Amino acid sequence: MSIFHKQTSDTWIRDELTLDDALARATHLGIGAHQDDLEFMAYEGIAECYQRDDRWFAGVTVTDGRSSSRLGPYADYSEEDMRVARAEEQRKAAEIGEYTAQIQLDYLSKEAKGDAREQVVEDLVVLLRKMRPEVVYLHQPADKHDAHVAVMGCCIEALRRTADHHVPDRILGCEVWRSLDWLADSEKIAMDCSAHPELAETLNSVFDSQIAGGKRYDLAIMGRRRANATFLDSHGSDIYTSIAWAMDLKPLVEDPSKSVESFVLGKVEELASDIAARVIRFS
Repeated sequence: MSIFHKQTSDTWIRDELTLDDALARATHLGIGAHQDDLEFMAYEGIAECYQRDDRWFAGVTVTDGRSSSRLGPYADYSEEDMRVARAEEQRKAAEIGEYTAQIQLDYLSKEAKGDAREQVVEDLVVLLRKMRPEVVYLHQPADKHDAHVAVMGCCIEALRRTADHHVPDRILGCEVWRSLDWLADSEKIAMDCSAHPELAETLNSVFDSQIAGGKRYDLAIMGRRRANATFLDSHGSDIYTSIAWAMDLKPLVEDPSKSVESFVLGKVEELASDIAARVIRFS
């Protein structure tokens, strides 16, 4: 019987460990809305743990992927066919990336955004109480994908509820469907994604169901990381070859009275002030 609300949830574990043992050794945790989100937004953690026995990445995917686009060779796939295909792709990524565990909670996207939010939070609480990760990778609150923002909100609530058990050293909100290039430089957290470039390309290419129809996420994500590295400094030479941006979400967990809305709008106001000050000075 599943320990999660969805009896159809899927758990992949490395090294024939129990789920408890696999999660207990996780040092890095990524929680994403969809299959492929972790590989796009949490690659820093995946690469840091790759081929090591003292650092382990664990992944959680909340939704089932059935509502995704179906073009090219996947045009005739039913919703259920796509759900199965995407789940298998995520398991394959976990195998290639040498994760300690990959859990797919199997919620419909509309459930995670609506009536089942409390169940998602409860499932995440169950997982977090089995772990003490040093770093957690989440979606960032200014993302323009509704499901990403909904899942991020569930994660913040789950981390607040388990703060008596453990608070990770770093809780990062990562860019996917909206870049974080707009953040004030003092607010940006640079995640170096240059390690194991062949692994990054392989992981991105695993998700053929999303790429084959002409949506080249594999190229786009590598291009964004390269662009972030080059546009890091307008005056200096490139220091990195591949960077993904994140924002610090730990203050939201440490202060439950702070709303996600006020937190992220404060970042937007900092951008507006920066733009206004520059225009006033130099126009």
